[in-house]
Amino acid sequence: MSTAAEDSDMRVSVVGGGTITDEQAARAEAVGRELAARGHTVVCGGRGGTMAAVCRGANAEGGTTIGILPGEDRDAANEFVDVAIATGLGHARNALVPLNGDAVIALAGGVGTLSEIGFASIYDRPVIGLETHDVSDLGIDLEPVDTPAEAVDAVEAALEP
Repeated sequence: MSTAAEDSDMRVSVVGGGTITDEQAARAEAVGRELAARGHTVVCGGRGGTMAAVCRGANAEGGTTIGILPGEDRDAANEFVDVAIATGLGHARNALVPLNGDAVIALAGGVGTLSEIGFASIYDRPVIGLETHDVSDLGIDLEPVDTPAEAVDAVEAALEP
């Protein structure tokens, strides 16, 4: 029996570093697999690192991926992006990644990831953190979790009607 969340085409933005360790890549790929297995679309920055890993995982489960690119060339997307959106905005595209998801899963990353967490908060998107920045002192409501499955569970719970 499927749940309402599994029947929806929920879009979940996944944010994280462009340069990551093998362990972080495995975690991001697992997030992508879990999202796709539950019928959700992955939205990300469309390049390397976390973005490529989460898209690779989603593709492995037959899921759909959307990459919101910083440059003007759609061909700059990683090979696992199904829909590439060129923005020509550079780092300002970080505002668009969380805007285009119903919720955000934040993984390990640097200041770009931190900016996306901030934008998610501004847009009032639920933010789920899986080994990411501690933003509690910034007044950002980020729900920490320990596993990719818990991250997707938390997204679904946050968006349940």
